[in-house]
Amino acid sequence: MTKINTSLHSSRRKSRKAHFSAPSSVRRTIMSAPLSKELRDKHNVRSIPIRKDDEITIVRGTNKGRAGKVTSVYRLKYVIHVERVVREKSNGQSVPLGIHPSKVQITKLKGDKDRDNILERIAKGRAEKAERTKA
Repeated sequence: MTKINTSLHSSRRKSRKAHFSAPSSVRRTIMSAPLSKELRDKHNVRSIPIRKDDEITIVRGTNKGRAGKVTSVYRLKYVIHVERVVREKSNGQSVPLGIHPSKVQITKLKGDKDRDNILERIAKGRAEKAERTKA
C-alpha cells in the first residue's frame, strides 16, 4: 500500500518533531475544534480552527459539561483558556486551566469576514464533491 499524503511522514519520531516544532500558522489548524450539531448542519462544516470569543462546551475531562467563552488561545502550549474554568492555587490565586481544543465543542462562532469566507469555501467544496459523486 502506498502513502496517501507524501508530505506527511509516518515515522513516529518525525511526526512528533513536526508536531512540537510546528510554526504558529500550522498550530492554528492543528488547534481546530468540532462544531455543535446545529452549527454543523447550518454551515456543512465539521470543525474549524478555534479563536478567542468563540462560545464552547467542554465534552471531555473533569470539566465536562461546562460552557463558556474562550478567553485565550495559547498556541505555544496547544491549549485554550475558557472563562470561569480556573483552579485555585494554594495562596488563593486563581489560574486558568488549559484545555485542548479537540476536547471542546463550539456552540457559537465569533463571526468575521475572514471566518465567513472560510466556512463558505469549505461548504462549497463539500457541495461540489457531493455533486460529483452523485453524477
